[in-house]
Amino acid sequence: MLSRVANSIYWLGRYLERAENYARFIDVNFNLMLDLPPDMKAQWEPLVITTGDEDLYKKKYDSFESKKVIHFLTFDTENPNSIISSINFARENARVIRENLTKETWEKLNELYHFVHKRADKKDNGKDDPRSFFESVKSQILLLYGLADSTVARTEGWYFRQLGMFLERADKTSRIVDVKYHILLPSPNWVGTPLDFLHWTALLKSVTAFNTYRRLYGNIEPSKVVEFLILNKYFPRSVFFCIKEAELCLHRISGTSVGGFKNPAEKTIGELRSKLEFTEVEDIIQVGLHEYLDQLQLKINQISDKINANFFQIKDNFIIQNSNQE
Repeated sequence: MLSRVANSIYWLGRYLERAENYARFIDVNFNLMLDLPPDMKAQWEPLVITTGDEDLYKKKYDSFESKKVIHFLTFDTENPNSIISSINFARENARVIRENLTKETWEKLNELYHFVHKRADKKDNGKDDPRSFFESVKSQILLLYGLADSTVARTEGWYFRQLGMFLERADKTSRIVDVKYHILLPSPNWVGTPLDFLHWTALLKSVTAFNTYRRLYGNIEPSKVVEFLILNKYFPRSVFFCIKEAELCLHRISGTSVGGFKNPAEKTIGELRSKLEFTEVEDIIQVGLHEYLDQLQLKINQISDKINANFFQIKDNFIIQNSNQE
């Protein structure tokens, strides 16, 4: 497979996953507003911090009002990680490799592109309830995933897309957990209160994990939520599960058996997967959750850099706005 084709397929996976994650946690935060006490303002700043675009936001806006944050994360084309930017980049990557995609995948991605742009062009955007829009974005991206799962041959292209999707998902899950632990509660005095319960519930719902967590663990406890979202071996949005699946994709691409490595990307992701596999939640708490997640995010970025260096770097640098925006 040509490097430019593999690069576009990989970033198609990352950008779709990024857009779906943004729609997911904006929608959850909007619903959380309805459950907060009347005297407590909804907190929108953590959403911007989650994306890693706080500096850019502060250059453009002077406060973290809901309308400003929603516009920045959804329709602001100057934000390279907004939903509309991610969909734009996903569609452009798909366009240049259209012959490698199924007809249904291209058509549905095109529909998503026009749906988001049509909503962005509405002059009275702020007056509408945004929840139906975010629900539609999530549903259309999940439909694209379903089409790919049912129609795409398991060749190199499939594994590059899966690789991008799982790395993006691992990064976003770790960021959501990190922001919740350090920022969402206005005071340590709220820990263990019904408000704390609401926020942990919102965190689980932001990754569609609430019902699964309750079946496996029962009561909501911070340490168990952290264990579930970081270390669980079976939940498809936990960091460990995503890293394990991304590692398998790399081995399928290179033809290396699991347990060995042929390139720096496989070595680095294998080291991280092994570390996560033998980590217990007590080890994370002992190190400090924020410190642990900070190192985890750096490691994921290193893996992404090594994938780029090993598979995508070519002489003419044919890349379509594809760079890590974490």
